[in-house]
Amino acid sequence: MRHLAKLGAAAAGVFGALGAVGAALAQQPTDWEIDFQTALSPSMERIVDFNFMVTIIIVIISAFVLGLMAWIVVRYNKKRNPTPSKTTHNTLLEVVWTVVPVIILLIIAVPSFRLLYYTDRIEEADMTLKAIGHQWYWSYEYPDHGDFTFDAIMLEDDELEEGQPRLLATDEAVVLPVGAKIRLLTTADDVIHSWAVPALGVKMDSVPGRVNETWFQINREGMYYGQCSELCGTLHGFMPIMIEAVSQEEFDAWVEFAREEHAAAGEGPTALAALDAGARAAR
Repeated sequence: MRHLAKLGAAAAGVFGALGAVGAALAQQPTDWEIDFQTALSPSMERIVDFNFMVTIIIVIISAFVLGLMAWIVVRYNKKRNPTPSKTTHNTLLEVVWTVVPVIILLIIAVPSFRLLYYTDRIEEADMTLKAIGHQWYWSYEYPDHGDFTFDAIMLEDDELEEGQPRLLATDEAVVLPVGAKIRLLTTADDVIHSWAVPALGVKMDSVPGRVNETWFQINREGMYYGQCSELCGTLHGFMPIMIEAVSQEEFDAWVEFAREEHAAAGEGPTALAALDAGARAAR
């Protein structure tokens, strides 16, 4: 990472070792993947558990309906049942097929609402991260750590370093501490975007003129990748999210460096954001 390389020889050694660990623990899409990425946040763990419960219910219902259809085909075909019954309006049957689905929906609804409330927001957060969506990149603010800000732009193919995934790596990583309860505030300055990191169970729309809130907690150090999950325009697929999860001590060291680097770079509105705003004004 370019910002970590600037920390100096001693710090570079520490973060270099971290980078090696991060590469081994990188959470990103893989070829032929059909299930969730590994759950590495409390929210995602609950999402996986809820999905497993609903899947079991679906399998039971599907097996019951398939068995019932097979029994009807065998028992009531024309050959075995040449004179069909004229019976209609079976009260017990109608009550059963109304009440049972209601019970099933209640079984699903209770943990569903519990999960929604759990992932919605947190009263006492350890820190706040603000993500602002632009066409087509993200910028980030750390309001609890000096209110510095920076842009994270997708790396082109010829800029990728060994081990960095194509279309997912950015020139600046969002550095966050492991174990901290992180409040995420997200908005946009042009169209609707969506900040999503699958391994952390986070997906929140970024809406112009509105600040949406959610939270997450990272269980393990490493690299975490996500993307904008809203169809936001022609370059929608080119605004990835890259998070580097580190220990609290390493995060504190990075914050001290980042305050100076981004203040020195004059990143209030960044140069790219200013050019983007100027281009829109010209149109």
